[in-house]
Amino acid sequence: MSQVLHGTAHDLVAETGIPVGGLTVADLFERYGPMPLSRVVFDPLPGTATEGDVERINERHDRLVELEDGILLEKALGAYESYVASVLVFLLGGFVREKDLGRMVGADGMAKLAPQLIRVPDVAFYSWERLPRDFRPGQAFFNKSPELAIEVISPGNTKKEMNRKLGDYFTAGVRLVWYVYPITREVHVYTAVDRCVVVGAIGTLDGGDVLPGFSLQVAQIFK
Repeated sequence: MSQVLHGTAHDLVAETGIPVGGLTVADLFERYGPMPLSRVVFDPLPGTATEGDVERINERHDRLVELEDGILLEKALGAYESYVASVLVFLLGGFVREKDLGRMVGADGMAKLAPQLIRVPDVAFYSWERLPRDFRPGQAFFNKSPELAIEVISPGNTKKEMNRKLGDYFTAGVRLVWYVYPITREVHVYTAVDRCVVVGAIGTLDGGDVLPGFSLQVAQIFK
């Protein structure tokens, strides 16, 4: 089994069709597309995981996982994607701190969007209205959604996965979502699930109603 788990969900379905918790691997493939099965946490079995499992794994293991419908998925983030996320925290963070608008949060900042739904945006902005000034160390999750959520897209991400995540963000009250594509050096800017503007390498991003007055040339992200 351990060898098979390094393939895609499609590979495992073809070879076994093994049920996983309350789900089959075919169910996972249908939900997320052909992602590497190494990203799926099998202890606890998919369909049975809880918020406590997210906290336990993220604290004790060298990985970040998200929770959706009892399924734990490891974040797909490589070294370069992590670098891009850190650049965005730096560039946005200076503006946010200067204007005293709230706080920027990196990929360790887990957001509880709904009961049993935890997402881990690579970069997030919380205004003071959503993040009290006296928030303290030791919080496992942010219990409100950010106003801006940024995902740096890795080769291990699938279109189905990111579409599901986009829906979760806007349902939970996120106002602006950026999907950053390092390979093509472009940013997909969403103001709703069905409203997207693609900003290319020579274009300029703005903060819209979330961060009014902020602007950033896309080329700066990948400098």
